Amino acid sequence: MSIPRAVERATVRLGAVALAGVLLAACGGSGSDAGSSDDAGGKITLTVDLFGAFGYQEAGLYTEYEQLHPNIKIKQTDTEDEQDYWKALQTRLAGGGGLSDVQGLEVGRIASVTQKQSDKFVDLAEFGAGTLKEEFAAAKWSAATTKDGKVLGLGTDVGPEAMCFRGDLLKAAGLPTDRAELAARWATWDGYLELGRQYKAKAPAGSAWLDSVGSLNAIMTGQEKERYYDASGALVYENSPAVKAAWDASVKAAADGLSAKLDQWSPPWNQAFSSGSFATIPCPAWMLGYIKGQAGDAAKGKWDVAQLPGGAGNWGGSYLAVPRAAKHKKEAYELIKWLTAPEQQTKLFRTQGNFPSSTKAIAQVADAKDPYFSDAPIGQIFGDAAGKSPVQVLGLHDKDIADQIANALSEVERKGTPPDTAWSNAKKAVKNALG
Repeated sequence: MSIPRAVERATVRLGAVALAGVLLAACGGSGSDAGSSDDAGGKITLTVDLFGAFGYQEAGLYTEYEQLHPNIKIKQTDTEDEQDYWKALQTRLAGGGGLSDVQGLEVGRIASVTQKQSDKFVDLAEFGAGTLKEEFAAAKWSAATTKDGKVLGLGTDVGPEAMCFRGDLLKAAGLPTDRAELAARWATWDGYLELGRQYKAKAPAGSAWLDSVGSLNAIMTGQEKERYYDASGALVYENSPAVKAAWDASVKAAADGLSAKLDQWSPPWNQAFSSGSFATIPCPAWMLGYIKGQAGDAAKGKWDVAQLPGGAGNWGGSYLAVPRAAKHKKEAYELIKWLTAPEQQTKLFRTQGNFPSSTKAIAQVADAKDPYFSDAPIGQIFGDAAGKSPVQVLGLHDKDIADQIANALSEVERKGTPPDTAWSNAKKAVKNALG
């Protein structure tokens, strides 16, 4: 849910949260303070603090767990913007207070956690997590494991990528709506942008080809093994061919007027899912649930899913972790073990679209279709993408770098900032973010 989530990744990973929830999380109002309300009769309140759209409430998993464990009550808070969530989490980790029993971690942050903050989180192997290793994709498991073998999180989902589109809007512009034909027409990113120019020429009033060039950039960099760091851990984003290709395509899309100029996760962006402000959006699997939550029942059958241009890739994915300062460590572990088990990951994909990191669950969703997305074979589309996606190199500040590049692209499309100037601004912002 990632991330984002983010994003988480984002309710995933999926509806929006109220501003009050954002402010509450940013101010440290959630967490172990809520856990202090345990009933005198012995009922335990487990606090869960997330970002974006993990989908547990929407899928009814908390209710199911409470029914299976009558002594447990689950209280979730979440922050829509992962950047805000991460800043608040860092403040709480530094101070040791205000932390929940369970904290979500976006995949772009996991290297920072394993390399710099392993003392702040419970080694889940203390509760027997080592026996779960074979249940997860190898890359997912290893990313949350320190060099000395500490297991700091259990994987929720991964973010195989596809292209979500509004068939009704494409039809109105005289473009094909068959997902297989579209996949062939936009097999490359050049083909995708060319279709965008054709769409712009006959688009319904008030509708652009894609939501933002930031989403285009994020999805393209997700198709490469190395982007911001190389395998040795060196920072290489300034000279990365993958970063340059994504940047060039994004500024070209902005120059051609193909974008609705919507900052992702902003209120206008949320509203645009139902208003028809854009016809396509590069979408990791976790975004399906988000689209459903924002577009609502009226848009059922208007959305569809097709193969992504340019090959397979991954954007997002998250982990559930237990802070050292958590009030109920063992109970928190039992909850995240259950939430990330194959059965629950399968339910989440079938209801919310969060693609499993559990190998057993991946096999169980291969035949899944989604009636909201015009019965698109999402199990096959995202399953193929997951199988072909590169195992990405994750660096200490992946998410910080990605966020600053996204901010720079927003300058280009919304303020008309020259691309060279925006890139220079991005490098300065990255330097500041990295300290």
